[in-house]
Amino acid sequence: MKNGMRFLCLVLIIALIPLPVFAKSVEDISAKSAVLMEATTGEVLFEQNPDERLPIASVTKVMTMLLIMEALKSGKITMQDMVTASEHACSMGGSQVYLEPGEQMSVSDMLKAIAVASGNDASVAMAEHIMGSEQGFIDAMNARAKVLGMNNTNFINCNGLDEDNHYSSARDVAIMSKELIKYDDIKPFLSIWIDSLREGKFGLANTNKLIRFYQGAIGIKTGSTSKAMYCLSSAATRNGLTLVSVVLGAPTTAERFGSASRLLDYGFANYSIAIGAAKGESVGKVPVNKGLEKEVEAVVGNDFKRLMPKGKQGNIEKQAVMPEKISAPINENDKIGDMILTMDGKEIGRVDIVAKTSVGRMNVATTIISLIKMWMQIR
Repeated sequence: MKNGMRFLCLVLIIALIPLPVFAKSVEDISAKSAVLMEATTGEVLFEQNPDERLPIASVTKVMTMLLIMEALKSGKITMQDMVTASEHACSMGGSQVYLEPGEQMSVSDMLKAIAVASGNDASVAMAEHIMGSEQGFIDAMNARAKVLGMNNTNFINCNGLDEDNHYSSARDVAIMSKELIKYDDIKPFLSIWIDSLREGKFGLANTNKLIRFYQGAIGIKTGSTSKAMYCLSSAATRNGLTLVSVVLGAPTTAERFGSASRLLDYGFANYSIAIGAAKGESVGKVPVNKGLEKEVEAVVGNDFKRLMPKGKQGNIEKQAVMPEKISAPINENDKIGDMILTMDGKEIGRVDIVAKTSVGRMNVATTIISLIKMWMQIR
């Protein structure tokens, strides 16, 4: 009953939060720092003090969730694994799901608690489960940040509670956010509006209002403390274009949502993705010397996508550069050429052309068999 009343109160509080107040223009951002980034290329479309080191509150959990997803991908953990809450994890203040020492939840439920309820206790429990200690997990967070090129970030904890020397920047938050949403399995968690834990006994309500009110929204994470003020990393996808909007240090919760919405609107109104080449697209066949097959099909190795201002799309021209003949053996996906992409006479990029299938090399036996077949055909 107590949990039910708490959940009802939370839903009512969220319902009473004003809808986003849109900034007058994309430059009219009241937050201390902001970045709008295209998620595929990492290109920055708007920035305001992008590298200022600031507290980011629970937006910290973007990195926490990223390490969880990487542990899942590597097979170190599974969604069904049971996680036991330690006394240390249960001692966290702030946003929590009120874990009790010794209580167990699946990785899936812990991830839900982090993504939706911003559970500080669940974050520490997962850190201990993956790395054996919270400090070990924090060290991994900082190491991952360095690999990603997050040069203005330092993590002191895994949940975002205010601590000296715990900071990041809008650019760095955008970098780790775009990395997180590469994992399709995290997106259902990030976009949950209302849910529950403990077989429906503990209600969850997401404080990210964009999930409900912004078309194409896919999360990502809110955060607020007295020191960090109101922060938000958000993302949305429309017509194949995915944008990440980061707002740090907004004076009110309405203004963080308003600024984030305005940034996303600006991106979708002014940019689109041009597809120059598609992975697997056939570009012809190449003769094979001394191969069990006479030729091999050549295909584009990877997608080529380019962010372009609307109205300035132009036509992307493609030129396949391949040798007249290649020698066996050839493995599937071996590079055999280049696809050069140009616009208005200028090269804008290139992608590998690869072999669609493997082709073995002829040996003495296969050569004799081939000659016999040819002789039989002549007769």
